[in-house]
Amino acid sequence: MVVTQENVAVNGSRRSSPQEIADTLRTRIRAGELKPGERLPTQAELAEEFGVERGTVRQALRVLQDDGLLSSVSRGSPPRIAEPPPVSDEPQPTMVALAPRLAEAFAAPNVRIDAACLTAETLMLALGEPLRLIHEGRIRPQSIDVRILLPSRKINLAFPISVDSPGDNEDPVHQRWLEQRNAQGHVLRHNLQALRSSHGIDVRVTFRALPFTPPVKLYLLNGAEALMAYYMLTRREEEVNSQTLEMYDTLGAASLLFSFERRAGRRDDAFVEESQKWFDALWETITTDLTLS
Repeated sequence: MVVTQENVAVNGSRRSSPQEIADTLRTRIRAGELKPGERLPTQAELAEEFGVERGTVRQALRVLQDDGLLSSVSRGSPPRIAEPPPVSDEPQPTMVALAPRLAEAFAAPNVRIDAACLTAETLMLALGEPLRLIHEGRIRPQSIDVRILLPSRKINLAFPISVDSPGDNEDPVHQRWLEQRNAQGHVLRHNLQALRSSHGIDVRVTFRALPFTPPVKLYLLNGAEALMAYYMLTRREEEVNSQTLEMYDTLGAASLLFSFERRAGRRDDAFVEESQKWFDALWETITTDLTLS
């Protein structure tokens, strides 16, 4: 961030920008410190807290209003925290549902994403949305920690496998999966680690190898939300290097994603907690270091 005369206080200390104030208030709203229906502190109180002019506070409030987080915005009294929009009971395809959930998770100051999946393709593509918001200056996390569990190259995958020669690691279907796993992992790590130099964000991306084929894909966002989708198998053909491969495979991006959130009820809370314990136990026990070749 470029420090200009507008964001330098009289005593020489740096003032908070409207975006930084908006990010702080957004985090308080997401964490439940500011609850739906409650009024924000007055502009004068916020200006004193952040050491800025009221005009800067008004700009921050407009950002939150545009994001749909504030209601009853007027000059007469402080705005209220907006009620969250109703959550649809209908699950959506993973590629559709994951990107906005990641964007919301990346609004936190310290981001932690855990994923267990067959490849990193869907996660790699869905990260485009929060990365866009970071580059636009709309969100600015301080740290990002991503941990990904992927199947080991050494195991016989349950899928994808060739219809004719299942269980053969020299099978072209297995080799195709391995190339995709490595390439997508490299791209994902590069795109995130580039934020170190471009935005000064502390980024860590770590992979570990599973000794089995995961039957579902699981995403854990900041320990507050679990997203799960079943891998649905199908028999299909694909042309690879002028060779037609007939395989049992899954189209992970089309799998329906089910969301479970803390504070949404005891069942959801328990699912998120147990999913995090399951992931941590795998990470710390039977998985091994994974090097993307």
